[in-house]
Amino acid sequence: MSEQAGASAGRTRNRVVIVDDHAIFRSGLRAELDGRVAVVGEAHDVDSAILAVREHRPEVVLLDVHLPGGTGGGGAEVVRACRDLLEEVQFLAISVSDQAEDVVSVIRAGARGYVTKTISSDELVDAVGVVSTGDAVFSPRLAGFVLDAFGTSSAAQDVRDEELDLLSAREVEVMRLIARGYTYREIASDLFISVKTVESHVSKVLRKLQLSSRHELTRWAEQRRIV
Repeated sequence: MSEQAGASAGRTRNRVVIVDDHAIFRSGLRAELDGRVAVVGEAHDVDSAILAVREHRPEVVLLDVHLPGGTGGGGAEVVRACRDLLEEVQFLAISVSDQAEDVVSVIRAGARGYVTKTISSDELVDAVGVVSTGDAVFSPRLAGFVLDAFGTSSAAQDVRDEELDLLSAREVEVMRLIARGYTYREIASDLFISVKTVESHVSKVLRKLQLSSRHELTRWAEQRRIV
């Protein structure tokens, strides 16, 4: 066996449960992911999803947000019902919906990311890998919904301090994306502004917070748990 083949054979694939009420989508997704992740279970509604997650304890659950069953809470209800497993199981919402209320509800419940069903199979495999480590993944235009929602939530208010109050709402958005590792070009695309405007916002944030680098800004945001 070659060295490359041996490395591939020794690599552990993330175990995944697919939750969607359309059998044809589950079958198609399983086929797309075949050999790249280990699909260990499927579910078609809230109740079967909760059972599947508890039975298989996968690294990642690919979760549709609109599901029948349960008390009508859809994907968010599944996440809430499995909150005691969130140390070991991560939820990645995958949906046709890009509505703010859908994104925010499932993220508030505890999901680590949200992508739309237009995502490519390569991008989805990458997203599964990222989410399995506990990091967050969002389709580009959806990240803004989360930032807006949590920027005004009671949880965010709890961590506000005098320094944070110095920043405008837009500067807070830019600061969070910088702290998450986005490039200036990615931030510009996500917020529909120019790269030059991003640079201006970053300069103002660093000056107001009396910081000298992106590294210091990231550490500042992490310490306040507002990344």
